[in-house]
Amino acid sequence: MENKPRLATHCVASCLPPQTASPNSHHIYSKRTPVVILRMDGDDLFEFIKNPSFESEMLQIFTEINRSDGSLHEFTVKAFAELSVKHGMPPTSDPWVMSNVVEPAIQSCGGVPSQPVSQETFLAEFKRVAESVVHHLREQPVIVAHSENTFDGSRIKRLLSNKFDLDKILESAVKEFPKDRQGKISKEYLRVALDIIAPSTGLPPVGTVEKMDEITIGVLKTFDADEEKMVKEDEFKKLLTEILRSIMIQLEGDPISVSTNSVVHESLSASEDD
Repeated sequence: MENKPRLATHCVASCLPPQTASPNSHHIYSKRTPVVILRMDGDDLFEFIKNPSFESEMLQIFTEINRSDGSLHEFTVKAFAELSVKHGMPPTSDPWVMSNVVEPAIQSCGGVPSQPVSQETFLAEFKRVAESVVHHLREQPVIVAHSENTFDGSRIKRLLSNKFDLDKILESAVKEFPKDRQGKISKEYLRVALDIIAPSTGLPPVGTVEKMDEITIGVLKTFDADEEKMVKEDEFKKLLTEILRSIMIQLEGDPISVSTNSVVHESLSASEDD
């Protein structure tokens, strides 16, 4: 199902991604990433509940979260965490959403009964609570700052096609590293160099986007970037260029899309009215 969340009539003036409430959330490190304001008022979630695909999607989610013992209450909370703004659900990673939307919805339904969790039981109870969440969102809409970024290798490709810019960026990276008496640099610095030139390549810093890390770390291993071998400056630049080219090829074949959703709390909402 492709629910498209309703947009507010404006975007955030700054195009920097919002800070998220969850420490586990990934940040999108790109000044070109627009931030759009979404108004979660229950309508999109209601449409999702009434959509024919609701049952199949929720049963798929139940299969994914039902890998360990847990109560129906725990499974219900976990299921809401699997929904996103495309379903009309604000991020439950924000404590405010949990304490002011999800938990009150569960309590207004009389709580979730303590009984063995079957697919049928989960589906019936989750739908009941989700309808209560719709009611809560209609009474108190939640404003969410939403940003998306796609890593497809296009910025790396542009950089590699411009020798002047590429040489300048590579030079700015290598000058940061210590050299031995022969002017050689340790290959161990290739990973750091990749982070230094990240703003020019459209890549996020290592450790911020899990799927990107898998590609980046895999490519670095291919080029033995962790070994202490010393190489000449030109060889270091050549290796860094080839690492970029390898990452680009993988992203062109399988682009990675990342989104960030953050609740805009009253302090920010008030500033918009000034």
